[in-house]
Amino acid sequence: MARVLTGIQSTGRPHMGNILGAILPAIEMANKSENESFLFIADLHSLTQIKNPAELKENTFQVAATWLAFGLDPNKTTFYRQSDVPECVELSWYLNCFFPYQRLKLAHSFKDKANRLEDINSGLFMYPMLMAADILLYDADEIPVGRDQLQHLEMSRDVASRMNHKLGDIFVLPSPIIQPETQLIPGTDGEKMSKSRNNTIDVFANEKEIKKHINKNIVTDNTPLESPKDPNSSTIFNLYRLIASEIESNKMAEQLRAGGYGWGHAKNDLINCICEKFAEPREKFNHFINNRNEVEDILNHGAKKAKKVAEATLIRVKKSLGYNT
Repeated sequence: MARVLTGIQSTGRPHMGNILGAILPAIEMANKSENESFLFIADLHSLTQIKNPAELKENTFQVAATWLAFGLDPNKTTFYRQSDVPECVELSWYLNCFFPYQRLKLAHSFKDKANRLEDINSGLFMYPMLMAADILLYDADEIPVGRDQLQHLEMSRDVASRMNHKLGDIFVLPSPIIQPETQLIPGTDGEKMSKSRNNTIDVFANEKEIKKHINKNIVTDNTPLESPKDPNSSTIFNLYRLIASEIESNKMAEQLRAGGYGWGHAKNDLINCICEKFAEPREKFNHFINNRNEVEDILNHGAKKAKKVAEATLIRVKKSLGYNT
């Protein structure tokens, strides 16, 4: 049985890109009988960006409610909050002591901001080793990652190999799982959907808010209503086909190519599809947000399961390093 692990940061309510690109594939993988899954909320990583306690706590609940709203079964997976298992912080220190400073300087999380050193805290610099600890602590075999996170997984494998070579086989070497169909979820501007680009779609908003957001933020050209249009160059269609059925997607593509079907019609179909597709998860999300004790109980139960595995790994590592266990 393969042990699969993935996490998502609590930097805000997950948007459609997070849900389609990370959360739904992870839940689908977790529900497979041949997998043992560990899914977590990376609230320690979020501290590199968020310093407001109330905001951090609220974000954590929003993320937890999202996972649960989209069908995560806490009885089938180990679902927990990263900060509830402090063993990952201890392990990250041991990993840091075996990983070269020069390699950390090459990490994308640091390198992308290296020209503004005054904005970088040391937590961000050591981010890859905390991520490595998240993975290695649970003897994970497979890690679903986007290409932007692949480098960090390679660093996890590297530090594990270094310590295995010096101390014996104490870590499992994790393998990446990249799903090509979910690598890029376009935002309202056609670029990758991202909070930093301010181009996201909030599927938990009400219909009025979604309609206003789509109509305002997806910009279209002035091709006349009666003229043919290229669906593949349209942000509207590229979003629609990610959530609509194949039959519905083909129908919109045919209508655009035929003419007599304008961008306004396409936007309305996209809005209706978003509202219908996410109606049930939206209802469940609101339930969990309004029943926080239920969410807390689920996270606490998951943390107890995660800690059992984490403690065993940490004892193994400390013993190999010569520390008292």
